[in-house]
Amino acid sequence: MAPFASVRAADEKAVPAKLGSSVFKWEDFKVKSTAVGERRDVADNPTPTLEVFESHISTLNPGKASHLPHTHPQEEMIILREGTLEVMVNGTTQKAGAGSVIFFASGNPHAVRNIGDKPAMYTVFNFTTAATVALKGQPAPAPVEGRLGSSVFEWDKLSAKPTAVGERREVTNLPTATLKNLECHVTTLRPGQASHAPHHHPDEEIILVKEGVVEATINGHAERAGAGSVIFYASNDEHGMKNAGDGMATYYVLRVVSAATPAAK
Repeated sequence: MAPFASVRAADEKAVPAKLGSSVFKWEDFKVKSTAVGERRDVADNPTPTLEVFESHISTLNPGKASHLPHTHPQEEMIILREGTLEVMVNGTTQKAGAGSVIFFASGNPHAVRNIGDKPAMYTVFNFTTAATVALKGQPAPAPVEGRLGSSVFEWDKLSAKPTAVGERREVTNLPTATLKNLECHVTTLRPGQASHAPHHHPDEEIILVKEGVVEATINGHAERAGAGSVIFYASNDEHGMKNAGDGMATYYVLRVVSAATPAAK
């Protein structure tokens, strides 16, 4: 599905169309060389819940950093597919291996560097809301108990709990400085199993396929996607997930709620 459709504003300037439910397949991403590795663009659009949802996939060559430590008001989540990163945030460093999830809170100085001997590949999700816009040019919000701050969730420390259809790993489920709530977990499905029957909810959902082949159902239409693919379920669209391969299928789930999230239908 096309992620970069445009509409015409009254002033005749092209503006990004609001992103609807979409399947972005790994094999369809265009590779662009960068000074430090490669980049694949996924989306850069408003959604019913977000002022801007931006996503891309970065590859860092060994020893290379994404950029110097910098800050921005939008909050950012990184999921590391391959390699080993040194995560720099607020003047501290932490190692993260493949499968780990990294969250950079609004206004926190941050960067990542590949400290392995092979390329490191990770998917980036940037979230911009009305609250983000209000924070532009302001100091980083002070830490608040019960609100998600910059964090590294190491894959090896994510406890796998058995479910009726496979496994589940909890990552986080908290408000942030710019979101009413950001929930993340990792689902593993056995072959032929579905996570649940097709359903809908007002919060928007982002899927990143870690391994295997899934079948994503959107408003009755089914489409398969493999490892590295990104799936976006827009607010209140009916959707479902099924393991369509012969082996285990594992995927990350991000559920996003903002002040603009529509009411349930």
